[in-house]
Amino acid sequence: MKQQQSSLPVARAVENQSVKLVIVEDDKFLRDLIVRKLSREGFLVWEAKTGEEGLRILQESPPQLVLLDILLPGMSGYEVLEAMQKNEKLKSIPVVILSNLGQKEEVERAESLGAKDFLVKAKYTPGEIVTRIKDILAKLYM
Repeated sequence: MKQQQSSLPVARAVENQSVKLVIVEDDKFLRDLIVRKLSREGFLVWEAKTGEEGLRILQESPPQLVLLDILLPGMSGYEVLEAMQKNEKLKSIPVVILSNLGQKEEVERAESLGAKDFLVKAKYTPGEIVTRIKDILAKLYM
């Protein structure tokens, strides 16, 4: 795959392990796959199994991007987005939704709460997810 010129600064930041991501996903198998792939690509990755745990991590040490599931035990991904929007420190952090949901209403709700992208799990490989994350970071930070 051809690397875009605009993503070169992101690549350098990743090589220096200065790009922190938080993944909030309750499916251990998928979470482990994505964490492994992102770590191999040089990202620093924090992981959470629940919305509450994810929000705590975000508040303690805000990342450059959040990968967030919608259907989580306890606090849903939508509730995490709502809490982030109410917090000055968190509301500008880009969020990519990674969910089994994909109906127009779900996508629109996530976008209205500030999500930058919405990926349906069944349609993307871990490698494609990493590529999307790099593209989003390049557009937002470079």
